[in-house]
Amino acid sequence: MSIIEIDNLTRKFGDKSAVENISFEVFEGEIFGFLGPNGAGKTTTISILCTLLQPTSGVARISGYDVTKERDNVRNSIGIVFQDPSLDGDLTGEENLRFHGMVYNIPKPVREERIKYLLEMVDLKDKKDELTKNYSGGMKRRLEIARGLLHHPKVLFLDEPTIGLDPQTRNRIWEHIKELQEKKGITIFLTTHYMEEAENCNRIAIIDHGKIIALDTPENLKKDLKGDLITLKTSDNLGAKEVLQTCFSLNPKIKNDSIYLYAENGENFVPKVFRALRNFEITSVNVRKPTLNDVFLKLTGREIREETIDGVGRMKEMNRGR
Repeated sequence: MSIIEIDNLTRKFGDKSAVENISFEVFEGEIFGFLGPNGAGKTTTISILCTLLQPTSGVARISGYDVTKERDNVRNSIGIVFQDPSLDGDLTGEENLRFHGMVYNIPKPVREERIKYLLEMVDLKDKKDELTKNYSGGMKRRLEIARGLLHHPKVLFLDEPTIGLDPQTRNRIWEHIKELQEKKGITIFLTTHYMEEAENCNRIAIIDHGKIIALDTPENLKKDLKGDLITLKTSDNLGAKEVLQTCFSLNPKIKNDSIYLYAENGENFVPKVFRALRNFEITSVNVRKPTLNDVFLKLTGREIREETIDGVGRMKEMNRGR
C-alpha cells in the first residue's frame, strides 16, 4: 500500500523547472532513500511533500491527503528531523519534547507518557534534565528523532540523519531507524550522502536535473551496472583506453589517473585485459563488485561524496510555524 503518492509533479522557478513531471510512490513501512546531486530537485521535492512549497502542477499525497489542499492533515501525518540542529539549547531534553507536544496540542497525560517512552527508546532517560546545549552531536540527533515521533507520524523525513557523527554513533542512530520501521511500522523517507547507509534502504530513488533517473532496490540498481568494476593504471591510459574500446567494445572511463570499466566475471576478464594491453606497462589492477556510489557516479557523472551537503533550510520555517 502506498503512503506517499506523487503524480506528474512539477515545480518551476521562473522559466526553470526544478522538478519536472516526476511520478513515484513510497510504500507504507519501507525505508525509502532519496538521493541526488545539489540542484537536482531533491530539496524542492521534499519541501513540496512537507507542505513548505506549492507545486506548479501535479499532485502529491501523504496518507491520502493532498499536500496542497489538506496541509494541516499532512503536517499531522509527518515528522521531520532536520540536517542542522534545531533544538532549543536553553531547554532540557525533556522540556524540548514537552514544548513540541504542546505545539501539537497533545493532551498532557498522553504527552507525558509518550515523552517517557521516547526518552527511553533513544537512551536519553538519564540525560533528560540536562540542557541540550551540553548534549553531544549524537545525543542531539537522537533527541530530534524522538521529537519527530512525539505526535505519532506515519511518515518520518530524515534529512542527512547521521552527518557529522562518528561511525559508532551513526550505527546507533541506524539501530533506532530500523527499530522504527520494524516494530512501529513507520515509513522512513531519508536523504543521505553515505552510500553504505543507503544500502539499508528498501528502495532508492535518484533524481537529477529535476527528473527521477532510477528507482529500485539497492541490489537491483547495482545489478544494472552489468558486471564487476575493474580499475587499472597503465603507462599510457589514453592509449590503453582506445585498445580496450576496440578489442572488447567496452566504454572505459578515465578518472583520477585510472581507467574504469565494467565487465562480467571480472576476475576471469582481467587476463584478457593483460593480453590486450601487452604493449603497455600495467602498474595496478583492482576488481570489485559495484557499489551504490558507482551507480550514482554512472547515472549522474559525479560521486555523491563530491557533493556539498545540502541543508533544507526552508523546512525549518515550517517547524517554527507550527
